[in-house]
Amino acid sequence: MFGFLLDGFLRHGPSLLRYLAIPTTALALAGCEGALSTVDPAGPAARTIATLWWVMLAGAVAIFLLVMALIALAFRRAGPVDDDKRSEGLWIIKLGIAFPVVVLLALLAYGLFVGERLLPREGPEVVSVGAEARRMAWTFTYGDAPGRTTDNVLHIPAGRPIDVAVTTTDVIHSFWVPRLAGKIDAIPGHVNVLRIEADEPGVYAGRSAEFSGPGYDHFIFTVVAHDAEGWENFLTGQAR
Repeated sequence: MFGFLLDGFLRHGPSLLRYLAIPTTALALAGCEGALSTVDPAGPAARTIATLWWVMLAGAVAIFLLVMALIALAFRRAGPVDDDKRSEGLWIIKLGIAFPVVVLLALLAYGLFVGERLLPREGPEVVSVGAEARRMAWTFTYGDAPGRTTDNVLHIPAGRPIDVAVTTTDVIHSFWVPRLAGKIDAIPGHVNVLRIEADEPGVYAGRSAEFSGPGYDHFIFTVVAHDAEGWENFLTGQAR
């Protein structure tokens, strides 16, 4: 039965794929936009992560297509025994084993390289803020404005790297602004630092993506990126 279905797909699959490609691609691209999209980056760290996602997708697709090709060839009409023996080394050893290993090792090396680039670095333009979680709110503090705090709204300057020192007063939460950076856990008694940055002034959605009890899916916050004048006004208390 499976062989019959596969034979039908091999005969008519290309024409079906042509009809399905456009609507499927449009639907997929529509899902790439939005306030919580990781592939609609608005900052350097988020762009690096989005690039990693696309690279890993390309590697996964390459391996998937190879596996599908090997399955299809397994159902082809058997040829002479000598030909089968000669092709065994190519399809099983070189493509079936060596190709996936090379692709996976390349993805691993690229992932390690990208991860190192995402680490927070010292620099004159770095702004330090604190993020303290509790059920179900965030309190943010500002190194450039001692004593200033905001709840559930983090203010940052656009175009400058921000080091967010993340912790929590109760259970484990997570700090995640998908369009600006990756996710990092908030752990009781420990401080994790995450580097974020916004290219332009704007409002960016954030949330705790860690199960921390009933209602955690509504545990959200907002990041407001200011221009230079707006940031100075915020620090001096002229804007909220």
